Amino acid sequence: MSKLRRSGEDYLETILILSEKNDVRSVDIAREMELSKPSVSRAVGLLKQGGFITVDPNGYISLTKAGKAEAERVYERHTVLTKWLISIGVDEEKAAENACRLEHDFSDEVFEKLKENIERGQG
Repeated sequence: MSKLRRSGEDYLETILILSEKNDVRSVDIAREMELSKPSVSRAVGLLKQGGFITVDPNGYISLTKAGKAEAERVYERHTVLTKWLISIGVDEEKAAENACRLEHDFSDEVFEKLKENIERGQG
């Protein structure tokens, strides 16, 4: 399994969120992320090659165990950071946009410390 880049993490997070509502296909990802179908097709191929997703003969995409773990890690960061930004007075839309950028930049150790502080009400 290969190391993911920021965009790969975003794709996995999107697949995770979409899969909670319905089966997921490339077209659904393209629509949700507002990307072209060829871009999504290329990313899906790379995620499949990296062992993060599987694609069945009908084009339905599923997260592998490793893909789901990575998607959940990124999604947790996104939700924690969004809530924290809202709690310090950032409007919800800007909080979500900025959390999306920040979620990729913290090391695991730094994120866990930040999360601990937020949970103790010191963030």
